[in-house]
Amino acid sequence: MSVRVVLVDDQAVVRAGFRALLDLTDDLVVVAEAADGLGAVEAVRTTRPDVVLMDIRMPGVGGIEATRRIAADRTLDAVRVIMLTTYQVDSYVFEALRHGAAGFLLKDIEPDDLRAAIRTVAGGQSLLAPAVTRSVVEEFARLKAPEAAGAELLAPLTVREREVMALVAAGLTNGEIGKELIMSPLTAKTHVSRAMTKLGARDRAQLVVIAYETGLVRAGEH
Repeated sequence: MSVRVVLVDDQAVVRAGFRALLDLTDDLVVVAEAADGLGAVEAVRTTRPDVVLMDIRMPGVGGIEATRRIAADRTLDAVRVIMLTTYQVDSYVFEALRHGAAGFLLKDIEPDDLRAAIRTVAGGQSLLAPAVTRSVVEEFARLKAPEAAGAELLAPLTVREREVMALVAAGLTNGEIGKELIMSPLTAKTHVSRAMTKLGARDRAQLVVIAYETGLVRAGEH
């Protein structure tokens, strides 16, 4: 089955470049383009794509606000957003992950890596390896204190779910979590899924952000 993609960037040449790359494949189809956040939200609501490639910095409504609006629309739960940025460590990336982005890509990504990333996200997985997500989150978590409401936000979680969530934030895979806590990878995955459901996290990347924001884990603690 084809993966439906919406391209969002204020530069037409950038959109054309990404479209040219995706047009070379049989399973990735560009169904719409937009030059700003407002156009992005409208295009997503009209075409219901599987994945959105969203530029972070755009005039007017930017990529972060557009991502927030898409994530807040329950009728668009199946839509996954990948942020496009020029810099690997970017404060905007942190905000994008907070608001529901599945991960981020550098604009100079290799063509094969771009296609693989879109397929990964369309399959329901987070784009970033947990350790990479952690490095981005840690960089900017240092600049702010944990939310005072952290204990209240984490209250629905069991002790085991908190342990698993902390290990997700530390960059461990389900298999590694299983070894650490003496459980099967499937059981670890179940705990991760339950924590995501209880906290309203769209994916593991957002779970990492919540772990740092609530003070469950702190920058520099592994």
